[in-house]
Amino acid sequence: MTFDRSYIENFAKQYVEKHVTAPPNGKMEVIVSAIDPRIQIKPCESPLQANIPENHNSRNVNIKISCVDSRPWYIYLPVKIINTIQVVVAKENISKGSLLDDTNLELVYHEQKKIRGEWQDDTGDLIGGRAKRSISKGTLITKRNICIVCKGDSVTIIARSDDFSIKTSGIALKDGNIGEQIRVKNKRSGKIISARISAINQVIIDL
Repeated sequence: MTFDRSYIENFAKQYVEKHVTAPPNGKMEVIVSAIDPRIQIKPCESPLQANIPENHNSRNVNIKISCVDSRPWYIYLPVKIINTIQVVVAKENISKGSLLDDTNLELVYHEQKKIRGEWQDDTGDLIGGRAKRSISKGTLITKRNICIVCKGDSVTIIARSDDFSIKTSGIALKDGNIGEQIRVKNKRSGKIISARISAINQVIIDL
C-alpha cells in the first residue's frame, strides 16, 4: 500500500484524538505538523501503526508512525495539542464595586495552559457578587478580583446542627468567596464569629 502525506498526517491526528482525553467540559484541538517534503514515503505491506510516547507533556507530542513489514520504516510527526475549557470572563469593563450579573459576565473557551488563578466556570454562582477592583473586558473572573460576600455586607448567619438551625443577621468583616471562612459580627450580640460563606449574603456555622 502506498500512503501520501495527507493520509499519514490525518492518521496521526485521528490517533491522538482517540487516545488523548479532552479536559472535562472542554475541547481539544490537534494540530499535526506537515511532513517534510524531502522525506520519501515508502510503500507498506501492512496497515500503519501509531504510538504516543509515555512521557509526553500533553501539549507537544511526537507521534511515531510505523510500518511493520519485511522492510520496516518509521517517522516521527510533531503534534500540538491545545486544550480549551469554559471560563467566566468580563463581558465588558467592570468598575470596582459593581454588581455581577448576566450583563457583564459571559462564558468563553480559553486555552487551559494560559489560565492563572482559580477560574470560575459557572456564571450562576457569581450573580450578586461584586468586583473588588476594576476588571477589563475579557479578563478572567477569579477569586482575586471578586467577592461573593464583601466587607461591610449584611449577611444571614445560619447556625445549624443535625437537629435544628437558627438564623440571625450579621455584618461581614472581610471579603470572601463560596466555601471560605470569614469573620462576621452578630448584629444582636455584637459577638465576632468565624463562619463559612455558602451563598450570596449567607454564611454558615456548623454546630
